[in-house]
Amino acid sequence: MSQGSGSQVNMAFVVLIVAVATIGGLLFGYDSGAVNGTQGGLKAAFSLDDAGLGFTVGSLLIGCAVGAFLAGRLSDALGRKRVMLLAAVLFLAGALVQGLTSVHLLFLLARFCGGMAVGAASVLSPLYISEVAPASIRGRLSTVQQVMIIIGLTAAFVVNYFLARSAGDSLGQVAGLAAWRWMYLAQAFPAAVFLVSLFFIPESPRYLISRGRVEEASRVLNRLFGAEEAARKIGEIKASFRQDHRPRLADVLASGTVFRPIVWAGIVLATFQQFVGINIIFYYGETLWKLAGVSEDVALERNVISGVVSIVAVLAALVLVDRLGRKPLLLIGSLGMAVTLGAMTWAFSGADTDAAGNLMLGQTAGYTALLAANLYVIFFNFSWGPVMWVMLGEMFPNQMRGSALAVAGLAQWGANYLVVQSFPAMASGLGLASTYAVYTAAAFISFFLVRSFINETKGRELEHMTG
Repeated sequence: MSQGSGSQVNMAFVVLIVAVATIGGLLFGYDSGAVNGTQGGLKAAFSLDDAGLGFTVGSLLIGCAVGAFLAGRLSDALGRKRVMLLAAVLFLAGALVQGLTSVHLLFLLARFCGGMAVGAASVLSPLYISEVAPASIRGRLSTVQQVMIIIGLTAAFVVNYFLARSAGDSLGQVAGLAAWRWMYLAQAFPAAVFLVSLFFIPESPRYLISRGRVEEASRVLNRLFGAEEAARKIGEIKASFRQDHRPRLADVLASGTVFRPIVWAGIVLATFQQFVGINIIFYYGETLWKLAGVSEDVALERNVISGVVSIVAVLAALVLVDRLGRKPLLLIGSLGMAVTLGAMTWAFSGADTDAAGNLMLGQTAGYTALLAANLYVIFFNFSWGPVMWVMLGEMFPNQMRGSALAVAGLAQWGANYLVVQSFPAMASGLGLASTYAVYTAAAFISFFLVRSFINETKGRELEHMTG
């Protein structure tokens, strides 16, 4: 595939790089989804009440916020590849400790470290891919990250389902360990693969040029695009960096403590991707469906269904993101999510409770909730799921990309934590109908924010991004 005049993209090398980088996305999804189905085990093993369970689940997200911020900053100081290696080590250690420890504090620390790895992968994989991919197909290649996130989530749902089936439930034994513990230990294998495979890809050429390592960058660019295109890109990349200082956190500021407009746009994308409530489906899917009156077995089956339809939706986005553009997909997603979340709000508004206080849905409302939930997941993964990460990886100028991603990543995972931490209390205090009404309002508002504040980035070289 040609890229520019007289150049030839080495697609085999590009595909290798993307394949390795997006293993981080798979782990992002797997680590995020593994908790879905383990709540009963966590409660029993550590004697947790609802608040304690919420904090234990949410402790991953605190680590994600810290990891995303630190990774964005450290990637400018140490390099994209070195920080991904560190994330791989944290993924591996976090999986082993979470699966084996009987000490709640140690479990929380391991979950926090695993969260740091998830946060780091969430910002570094799209950042790294955007910095090595040809502009004409950058959206598609960056969308592979979301495909891998959903594959990771679905893999976690499938593994959890079969472990629970083989043990009788999540508290049963498999090879001498509780099934819910194997749900965490299963993450160790892809983490080890990620760690080893990172040694076979190069450092980002844009990072190398920012550190004055032009010869190393030239070798990477030559291998990616050929000598002529490499020479042109080196000149453009060098011109995009300030000569008086290397990239630093202050580059995201317009003056004083006020962020640049492009950074505010990134924060809007990052936070509203979470305010629409998507991770309630992923983290609390089993709990949600049990609240709706189905068994653990059926709840885990519905998690798998959600994962499969998510993969199909992301593949559709992969095909269209470089054709339609980023902004149209975001607008379609906002409207679709507002309608489907509204339908879920209606379905839960007429729910009854049985003698034990469990929520029960009528047949019509139950089918409406199931259909609306899966359509909602489709709209999200056709739009905001992949496109938010695509845009964060490419919308910022070279000088501030690492720092701007640190800020946006911190905002994204902070919003994620607020939504997930608040869900149990909102569901029990306000009810599911009112809770989903809040997410419906967020999806509706996101449409107008995208229309007013987000600019299209399709087909533009990273060196041409301004802000």
